[in-house]
Amino acid sequence: MNLFHPFAVVAAGLVLAGTVHAQGFPEKPITFVVPFAAGTATDQIARALGNGVTAESKQSVVIDNKAGASGFIASQFVAKAPADGYTVLITTNTTHAANEHLYKKLPYDPVKDFAPITGLGKGGQIMVVSPTFPAKTVAEFIALAKKEPGKYSFGSGSSSSRMAGELLQQMADIKLLHVPYKSNTLAVTDLLGGQINMMITDTATGLPQVKAGKLRALGMSSARRSPLAPDVPTIAEAGVKGYSMGYWFAAYAPANTPPAVVKRLNELLVKAAKSDAAKTAFYEPTGTEVFTTTPDEMAKFQTGESQKWGQIVKAAGIEAE
Repeated sequence: MNLFHPFAVVAAGLVLAGTVHAQGFPEKPITFVVPFAAGTATDQIARALGNGVTAESKQSVVIDNKAGASGFIASQFVAKAPADGYTVLITTNTTHAANEHLYKKLPYDPVKDFAPITGLGKGGQIMVVSPTFPAKTVAEFIALAKKEPGKYSFGSGSSSSRMAGELLQQMADIKLLHVPYKSNTLAVTDLLGGQINMMITDTATGLPQVKAGKLRALGMSSARRSPLAPDVPTIAEAGVKGYSMGYWFAAYAPANTPPAVVKRLNELLVKAAKSDAAKTAFYEPTGTEVFTTTPDEMAKFQTGESQKWGQIVKAAGIEAE
């Protein structure tokens, strides 16, 4: 009797081939696709981790910034890329938790089109205005906005930034004009130029401008003060009780990427994130918390975050575009 079924032999061969492939991975440069412009926090973390992956794997990492359309362009590109592990999306809650609630139709499925690799980091945001703006505190800003509803504007270049502004309006009972941008760096440029009045942006983008004296910090969106700006109160401390809004970074491969390859990418990225080099280059200067996971843990985390962001969007009364 033949104990070796031909299909079983083929299946075993495929598993073995996948294992061998993963053992040799990576054998050529990896591309990190970033949904936002150069200079943004997502771009900065991608470059810092790319250096770590290169040091460990001896393969170069190419950073490909595909900014615009709230992350649609980059996400769709990676979703359609070969599922071989050589194209990785370095992204945030914008593309994988918020967009599905902000837009009626997405050109990608944040769950079905991707294989989660790992979380990368968590952080808070900073509420900033021009140094010439009359409000010097969150309370003063709210008072001005209540006095003249709709007069003052806030910019955003990511869903995290937008939701932070929307949540502020909701919880402080004020009305602001929302001005969307392709990236937070572009919004900061207009804030510096006086085209908009306020924004709540990631600390990596906003804090350097504050320290340079080009912007004034009013509050931190996180539940706790940032060690990088201990004198800046949280928005909750400044009068909007219960206010808290953060963001996170994560890495994804195209769906159907071999599990062994995803595992290897996870090992490379987790080691890079925990390295002293990455802490010095990105995490410590931006006040970002190292946040790494297994692929399964990232999938579960994403599910919970999507539900949370959906509730915020609904409470803010935002209609999907």
